[in-house]
Amino acid sequence: MRPEDPFIGRDILNGQFQILQKIGSGGMGAVYKALQRDMNRMVGVKILHPKLANRKDLVSRFRREARAMSQLTHPNTVKVFLYGELDDGSLYIIMEFLEGKNLNQTVRSEGPFPLERALPILVQACGALDEAHKAGIIHRDLKPENIFLVQSDTFRDYPKLLDFGLAKVGERQMRPGSIMLTQEGMVFGTPEFMSPEQAQGKPLTPASDVYSLAVILYEVLTGKLPFDAKSAMDFIQLHVVGKPIPLNQRVPGRTFPPLLEQIMDRALAKHAEARFASAAELATALQSVLQGATQLPPQLASPGAPTERPRPAAPASPPHDADGRPAAAGQSLASPVEPRPPASRTGSRTNLALLLGVATAFLLIGIGLAVVLMKVMTKG
Repeated sequence: MRPEDPFIGRDILNGQFQILQKIGSGGMGAVYKALQRDMNRMVGVKILHPKLANRKDLVSRFRREARAMSQLTHPNTVKVFLYGELDDGSLYIIMEFLEGKNLNQTVRSEGPFPLERALPILVQACGALDEAHKAGIIHRDLKPENIFLVQSDTFRDYPKLLDFGLAKVGERQMRPGSIMLTQEGMVFGTPEFMSPEQAQGKPLTPASDVYSLAVILYEVLTGKLPFDAKSAMDFIQLHVVGKPIPLNQRVPGRTFPPLLEQIMDRALAKHAEARFASAAELATALQSVLQGATQLPPQLASPGAPTERPRPAAPASPPHDADGRPAAAGQSLASPVEPRPPASRTGSRTNLALLLGVATAFLLIGIGLAVVLMKVMTKG
């Protein structure tokens, strides 16, 4: 028999909350349903495993998640009420209690969604993500498991964005003494949903989360991912250099509007600057599909993608999953993409060559004229 969970039935924070039952668990901790007596409401309580309390990186990650989420107020982001440390040293986050299933569970049980159901969910998730980006927070671990669909008499398919445990935050979100969980060249996240730049351990922008959202939408619409791969490293390699399988080729007998294919191509572009610049732009694009448009609004004119060519490079650190575990131990990234030289440097080389060519031409013309003049003077 498994030992009884010591938190179930326990009162915490001077009796404000009574923990009733466990509703989920993961590598870092567990989530419980609890009664907040004074408010007569149910809440969710996330508790870091006590055995991990001596892991400074995980403690910092847990605190980071709480701090990041507590600053966000968008209705499609799960609300955090309190966070801190219990008397026994356990770290906790108290958040709103959600009833329903996450997006992954729903697609698995019900099959791919029609456009009319899928797009509104992603549009709302974009709104939550856009608020985070404006606050300087990049999620970095977007996947269907982290989008929860609330189902109630009032709402159907009301998405809530979860789990900012791997969020990349700006300096204004960092507390003094906080540990930076990542460094350039280290890869964290879930391989199936990583952007190419995240897979290579490069600095991230909001466009990285836009890419992950597009992968989520692809799976919600087709029940499959944009690439056929057998391992985490295969997914990572394909995100970096592979071409996504077009939507219309993914599900036999099912077709999608050409505008949606155009949007997916752009959102899944290998280069961050070629994607939609923000989650809000992606939301606007998806809304245009729902409205029956055949082309994007003028303000979303597609940027030109830079020309790049792949080349071998120094291997990156092994990828990690959402709980910080190596996704493919002992392996590293290969064939990263080499960015083209900056335009100013390329232009400098071009201008120098042009000037040298013009100078050489004038020199030759001058020599020729001098020879002709000498012959005329000699004959005279």
